[in-house]
Amino acid sequence: MTKSSKLLNALAKAVNAGGGIHSTTELAFMLGVPSDPAFIKFLSDCVKRGLLRRVVKGFYESVITPPEPETAIYKIIKKLRSGVLNYISLESQLSYTGDISQVVMGRVTVVTKGRSGCFDTPYGVIEFTHTKKPVEQIAPNLYYDPDIKMYRARKEQAIADLKHCQRNLHMLES
Repeated sequence: MTKSSKLLNALAKAVNAGGGIHSTTELAFMLGVPSDPAFIKFLSDCVKRGLLRRVVKGFYESVITPPEPETAIYKIIKKLRSGVLNYISLESQLSYTGDISQVVMGRVTVVTKGRSGCFDTPYGVIEFTHTKKPVEQIAPNLYYDPDIKMYRARKEQAIADLKHCQRNLHMLES
């Protein structure tokens, strides 16, 4: 079995287990090889041959067994900032709840305890905004959304985040 076939087989099994977006290190682990420059070159070749799609630097998806398009961006968010609190807030959450009339398209705004940054993916732009607020202060104002398997801000928290980040408040309905 070729290395490419082993990769596709591992990706198919990962999708059955709820996977879909994988880091370079995870893919190397699945194949039992080191994550070295030769492996990164192999992944680059798989992208060129159309077996993999690079969703953001260091993260890939199978083109044969891609994740669900509706939830793929949330999987990428969790991979990019794993190990820290992340929650959907700001304009994305207020649009979701109908508290602003504009529909945010092609962008997800996320508040994180990790680093700020913007990432352009095939599923849209992910905008991370760092918060210094303690988790104990934020947690009571969040709820878990099982559809995306992430936390979302309640209206009050999303508005507080907008004010804290000094973002445009004119679009609020009330």
